[in-house]
Amino acid sequence: MGAIDATYRQRTARSAALAERASQVMPGGDTRTAAHHPPYSLTIDRGEGPFVWDVDGHRYVDLIGNFTSLVHGNAYPPIIEAARRQLGRGTQWPARNEAQVELAELLVDRVASVDQVRFTNSGTEATMLALYIARVLTGRRKVLMARHGYHGSLEEFEVGFFGHEGPETLLAPHGDAAAFEAALDEHGAEVAAVVLEPVMGSAGLVASPEGFLGRVAAAAQAAGALFVLDEVITLRLATGGAQAREGVTPDLTAMGKIIGGGFPVGAVGGRADLLAVLDPRQPRLFHSGTFNGNPVTCAAGAVSLGHLTSDRIGVMEAQGERLAAGLRQGAERAGLPFSCHHAGSLVQCFFSDVPPEATLVRTDGDLVQRFHLAALNHGLFFAGRGLLALSTVIDEALFDE
Repeated sequence: MGAIDATYRQRTARSAALAERASQVMPGGDTRTAAHHPPYSLTIDRGEGPFVWDVDGHRYVDLIGNFTSLVHGNAYPPIIEAARRQLGRGTQWPARNEAQVELAELLVDRVASVDQVRFTNSGTEATMLALYIARVLTGRRKVLMARHGYHGSLEEFEVGFFGHEGPETLLAPHGDAAAFEAALDEHGAEVAAVVLEPVMGSAGLVASPEGFLGRVAAAAQAAGALFVLDEVITLRLATGGAQAREGVTPDLTAMGKIIGGGFPVGAVGGRADLLAVLDPRQPRLFHSGTFNGNPVTCAAGAVSLGHLTSDRIGVMEAQGERLAAGLRQGAERAGLPFSCHHAGSLVQCFFSDVPPEATLVRTDGDLVQRFHLAALNHGLFFAGRGLLALSTVIDEALFDE
């Protein structure tokens, strides 16, 4: 690590100084644990298209897109124009706005299981609200989720992400439908919701085996629990989300990231009879938020979704396949153990012959850390855990480069 680390420090003196300054006023100098990496994170000055620049003036190819949310790259001109136009008209009021309605209509049109939408300000808030809805409708408290699944920063979900059950959290192995069915047979009367990702993102892009989601959905329905799909990351994989590809119909869907066009956003979508619990005319669940459905986010999100066509999704998926193959070939030439998971425009790297169950239990920490810093030294910006996300603005010339 010595030479790689030394080069990184030499290139990023201003980032180092800002990391030290930030540590005086923020724990560890960061406000986002997932973005931190040793010896210190970069400080980014600006982004444009497929590139970002750090405060030391170095340009990087952006291969993470703010952890998959910037599907059209940085400062995408149509999004910037929509946001700028709305900023000139105001940023939020305690009233409905037209951009909010337009974004909701787009989501209803794209995602077959979604009749109505309720906006939040993050994916975490969306999964929290979905669980809250399930608890009110079922009168139950517990959630059943996949071990190491990630659904945001709610205690019931975080304990499961770290691989532990809790007072209101039950776990089963992702991909093991029989284990979910057994858990529901035993505890179904206590379970308000089964919450799953079609592809486990933070765990390392772990895909669902064929038929898994459908079996779990049927078991949840039989137990009287709601089946919730967390599509905060996977909505980018198809115009109708991963659920369209998997042929499954959830009761509720949690969304975020790409639907905000680069601004904070979240949403719960689902059947109208379930979302009726939020109807303010006859509320059974009080849900509000100062910036829910704000017009700047919604105007940007409408452009983001509108420009994410099936053709553009297909181009990114093909690039993702080439990227995964190229990384395998490069590792083979270097004599390094390597494996990866690939889901559409997303690739997760591991420096082990077989991918681990989840990134939290990986054994290649030193190698992936060196790979990440070496990539930064060569102008490639992606997640410290080896996650890469492509965008629509990475053209063939840049991809080949």
